[in-house]
Amino acid sequence: MYGAKQRPAGAHPGQWVLVAPGEATLYLFNSGAQQLFEVKAFHEEYRSWFIGQTVQQDGRLLFVTPMDPLFLVLYYLIKADKEQRGKFQPLDQVVLDSEYPNCPLLLKCADVKQYIHHVTEEKEIGSQKFHRYSQEKTLKWLKIKVSQTVKALKSNNISVGERVHAAAFISGKQITDTKEDYVRYAHGLISEYIPEDLSKELQKYLGLPELKSPALEPPLKKRKLSDVPVEAEDVYTKFNSSNLKTKKANSKMSAAQKALAKVDKSGMKSISTFFSSKPKSSK
Repeated sequence: MYGAKQRPAGAHPGQWVLVAPGEATLYLFNSGAQQLFEVKAFHEEYRSWFIGQTVQQDGRLLFVTPMDPLFLVLYYLIKADKEQRGKFQPLDQVVLDSEYPNCPLLLKCADVKQYIHHVTEEKEIGSQKFHRYSQEKTLKWLKIKVSQTVKALKSNNISVGERVHAAAFISGKQITDTKEDYVRYAHGLISEYIPEDLSKELQKYLGLPELKSPALEPPLKKRKLSDVPVEAEDVYTKFNSSNLKTKKANSKMSAAQKALAKVDKSGMKSISTFFSSKPKSSK
């Protein structure tokens, strides 16, 4: 971890095109450009540094971690493959960017020289090598990266089940991490560094089914009431037309009316008798 104004001794800053979104971002090289580092900033709204007798307002913390430069080279390989229609080319003619003149420094990284064959097909003419992008080889290489990521997640006891299920809108009280959860989560991490189309191909290559949010259940259709007896379905009991009429009538009664209907009325006079005219007495 380094402060906002610090960087590793001998490191050289350079701007590159980030693979996934295709936007510029900042990376670092060590001395001699043998190793590439990814830079991530931790930033809060209110944070600053005291440096001597001054206050540095930009209080971001920069996290510098080693990164495989093939992820950045892959962007240029795919681009060249589309533009040149699969033509073999020298790497120094592929990894070029007019907006970022430091781009060729990627080819000095030891990992690029040693592992470029994992993502390209090669031809050697004389003393010069020619390369072109190979999706088949790249998918095999990315699968290894996913496996390595899964191993790292497990060895560090990082739970991923909750994150995977939350992304898929799946609810559950107890969620355990399955092998598929780890692979899916690792695939998501790797996908941040590769184009979206390649991410989808990798998902298929890994045998991961697409995550879909559970569809809303359609509302139950209202049962049409008729005088014809209705057959029972599933766990419903049979009922006939007379029961339907009674239930329909009861459904319109208030709670007080239902309670009154249950009272034993034997021997009780009807309320209408209290309002009828009294019989005349005979003299």
